[in-house]
Amino acid sequence: MIALNLNGRVQQVDADPATPLLYVLRDDLQLNGAKFGCGLGQCGACTVMVGGAAVLSCLTPLSVVGQRPVKTVEGLGTAGQPGVLQRAFIEEQAAQCGYCIAGMIMRAQALLERNPAPTDAEIRQHMAINLCRCGTHMRILRAVRRAADSIKSAGDRLEHRDGQRGV
Repeated sequence: MIALNLNGRVQQVDADPATPLLYVLRDDLQLNGAKFGCGLGQCGACTVMVGGAAVLSCLTPLSVVGQRPVKTVEGLGTAGQPGVLQRAFIEEQAAQCGYCIAGMIMRAQALLERNPAPTDAEIRQHMAINLCRCGTHMRILRAVRRAADSIKSAGDRLEHRDGQRGV
C-alpha cells in the first residue's frame, strides 16, 4: 500500500510504484478530471499538481510523487461551489469539448499559486504546454486573466475544496 496525499486527504492505494499517477487517479481513485490524451506528455490533458508544480501525470510514476501533496481539479471546488479558476473558465465559456479543461485549469492553478499577478505574456508562456484541439486558447487565456484579476481586485485567494486557502 502506498499513502498518497491527495487533495488534502491521505489516500491508500495498492499500486505498483512504477504505475503512472494518471492511472492511479483514474482507475484506483475514480478521479476522472485528468484525462489520458496522448500518453507522451505532449498535450497536457493529464496535468495535475504535485508539490505545487504542474506535472504531466501520464509520465509521472507513483514512486516519484513520494510524500508531496497531489492536487487535482476535483480538489479545487464543486459544481455548486466552483473555485476561482473554475468560475473564470465558466464565465469565459472557455470549454468547447471540455477534454483539455481540467489540465488547463491545473496548469493555471500552479501559475497563480506561484504568481497571483502574472502578465499576459507570463500566462501565455506558462499555458503554452497544454493543447486545446478545439481552438479555445483565447478564451482559456481570458479565463486565466479573469481569475488573476479577481484574485487581485477582491483580495481573493485561490480556493480549495477542503476549506484551505492558498495564494
